[in-house]
Amino acid sequence: MSTGLDRRAELREFLRSRRARLRPEDVGLPASGRRRVPGLRREEMARLAGVSFAYYTRLEQGHGDTMSVEVLDAVARALRLSGDEHAHLFRLARPEPHGNRHAVPRRQRLRPGVQRLLDALDGVPAYVCGRRLDVLGWNRPATTVFGDWSRLPPRERNLSRLVFLSPAARDRFTELEATMLDIVSVLRVDAGTHPEDTELAALISELTERSNDFRRLWAPGSTSRKTMSLLTGLAAPRTEVRLLTTTGTQSSTDPPNNRSHRATVPRPERP
Repeated sequence: MSTGLDRRAELREFLRSRRARLRPEDVGLPASGRRRVPGLRREEMARLAGVSFAYYTRLEQGHGDTMSVEVLDAVARALRLSGDEHAHLFRLARPEPHGNRHAVPRRQRLRPGVQRLLDALDGVPAYVCGRRLDVLGWNRPATTVFGDWSRLPPRERNLSRLVFLSPAARDRFTELEATMLDIVSVLRVDAGTHPEDTELAALISELTERSNDFRRLWAPGSTSRKTMSLLTGLAAPRTEVRLLTTTGTQSSTDPPNNRSHRATVPRPERP
């Protein structure tokens, strides 16, 4: 089964797309007339990064696991990557090992104290997501804004399935494109960080097959929102999950204000 993320293909397209957005004059190189394709040439990028043309070409072909940290840092500087893009380059080029690729994912559970915190937020719609953007807990006001998730099968209580596959749920988000970009950013990080997660692989395969929007945004080299770092805690290992709240007074027919406040809470309890 595919993990949902072809790491080498993603690395190739990521580097090519970032190279294509730079012009020679952006990096202090003389313009050399009309170019067949936009952006810098590979030899120019290699020179800026201080590595050989053959070495950079090998990296752009997806062989990042042979590259040193110093080389990757130099390439990131030459490409003028943002902090999030720099971290993404490292996840693609030098993924951390995570044991058995076919291991059965552990069940996520919400600690009772976190549910009590949700319930204490009277009048504030709030919910907690774990890995794969599974919705682990919510409070009563959240049902007014998002619907009664308790009526859904556990498998369907997933933010990405709700946004990409449920027309009724999509209508509740006023900034749908931004929300979809955030979700894809989180799933992309999760796929790169947890290649052994077969449930995540199945989720990505389902979304790719059933959602045109997801296929468009999941395509290699697609641009993530700058808020990716805000949501990374949803997916990264040994981190906290996030408590998501919606502000404003809304009825069950009003879409939520999707510029939500975020506060960290402890990770789901593991068996």
